[in-house]
Amino acid sequence: MKQKILQIHPTDNAVVALTDLAKGETVHLNGHAWTLVEDIPAKHKFAAHALQTGDAVRMYGVLVGKAQSPVAAGGLLSTANLQHATEGFALRAAEKNVWQAPDVSKWRARSFLGYHRPDGSVGTANYWLVVPMVFCENRNVEVLREALVHDLGYGKQHNYRTQTRQLMALYEAGKSVEDILGADLFAAPAPTSKRFFQHVDGVKFLTHEGGCGGTRQDAQALCGLLAGYITHPNVAGATVLSLGCQHAQVSMLMEEVRRRDAHFQKPLVVLEQQKIGTESDLLGIALKQTFAGLMEANRLERRPAPLSKLCIGLECGGSDGFSGISANPTLGHLSDMVVALGGSVVLSEFPELCGVEQELCDRCATAATAERFSELMSVYNRRAQAVGSGFDMNPSPGNIRDGLITDAIKSAGAAKKGGTSPIVDVLDYPEKVAKPGLSLLCTPGNDVESTTAEVAAGATVVLFTTGLGTPTGNPIAPVVKVSSNSALAQRMPDIIDFDAGGIINGDLTIEQAAEQLLEYVVAVASGQAQVAAVRLGQDDFIPWKRGISL
Repeated sequence: MKQKILQIHPTDNAVVALTDLAKGETVHLNGHAWTLVEDIPAKHKFAAHALQTGDAVRMYGVLVGKAQSPVAAGGLLSTANLQHATEGFALRAAEKNVWQAPDVSKWRARSFLGYHRPDGSVGTANYWLVVPMVFCENRNVEVLREALVHDLGYGKQHNYRTQTRQLMALYEAGKSVEDILGADLFAAPAPTSKRFFQHVDGVKFLTHEGGCGGTRQDAQALCGLLAGYITHPNVAGATVLSLGCQHAQVSMLMEEVRRRDAHFQKPLVVLEQQKIGTESDLLGIALKQTFAGLMEANRLERRPAPLSKLCIGLECGGSDGFSGISANPTLGHLSDMVVALGGSVVLSEFPELCGVEQELCDRCATAATAERFSELMSVYNRRAQAVGSGFDMNPSPGNIRDGLITDAIKSAGAAKKGGTSPIVDVLDYPEKVAKPGLSLLCTPGNDVESTTAEVAAGATVVLFTTGLGTPTGNPIAPVVKVSSNSALAQRMPDIIDFDAGGIINGDLTIEQAAEQLLEYVVAVASGQAQVAAVRLGQDDFIPWKRGISL
């Protein structure tokens, strides 16, 4: 039903504007009426009743802030009058919570077409990786990229070089700066490249700035992350370049690989520059062995797999005041559907679970799981505070501008991505998903660092909600971009894959949106639909250096 305002939970005293509201306008909801004393922009909130300094403000049924100064009923809640605040949380005696799973009977016989791996997992894509053990090898990795990508048919063709040539011609013709700035440049159609290996989706290159310097713990974490990619269901095999003397030793990497897959059987090429000698020898061997690996990877073909083989990562970035009431709950319902089907779901970004810890602790399947979640949250927040920060500093200027004015408001909405199912496991970075059901993964709120970690944990498709727009992608897993509002989907159609804005408009229920999105996920997982981030070649990969990032 179309409406102007929304009270998310019956106990909330912060009311959300679903459209721009003018000072003096009277709005109605559930038998209540408010005459607004200020303009309330869409996505922002107003006070349902008068607030005094120190009064609690609630949204989503939880404490999200306290008034710093008096606020009249119908007054705008902003960073000027509202301060981040959350309720404490404690480990409580486990209660027998009966989860009401959604009806997924019509999905039980469905399948997707995936790549079946020796360990029993099923990938949604088939990539070859080229991985440096240390930043010293980044240049050699880039040389391999230049040698392999274009001629094998994996290059992304852009028309901007054509436009540069047009600008050069205008300059050579004596045109002025004003002429050039006002010129209409045409976009030549991009030539299509045919893949040399039809069953290999691409060769991907994971350059990074780690592997040496820092601490041994940094090197161990990097090796764990890289092992997560090498053993990932979307990866057929890998080429690893090592300098030789770095902290992140190949032996450390192989230990992490075996920890994730004790019977690892994928083709793996490991080359050490200090043993081989010259660059030309190293790269010559790397090219030949990588090509041989691609020949082997190309023998694989997609075969049907049940939806229980899906592992879905849940992510958000560039969030707005609508994210928590449209796109994120859509992911939450889809998450519950996947869990009900026997699949795996992973929710990360621990700074964006601040304020909902009690609910999450209570949803943990065991006391030990709740205890681990509590410990990881507490340690992370203390480390952030030790360097002069804290979870309360998480919202970005863009978040605040579009209605997420405290971290608790942002977190309460972000947590909706995790649905309502029991939490079966809590993972520390960079651990791997080991159980079907919903797992929590400790990562920062930085969306690229978190997406990088979710994929290392085993996510074969990532669902990524955004209200402001972000191009974030991943080298090996499709990242499905879900907009919280239709205006964004219309303004940035080149990066948005699914529009959940119909929920705000009143044209779509959360359940309907989740079912439509799951249909799209099945198509993506089967290689029948290509997400925008893959089409654009958006291969974001940033390892988390522990303790630095929120």
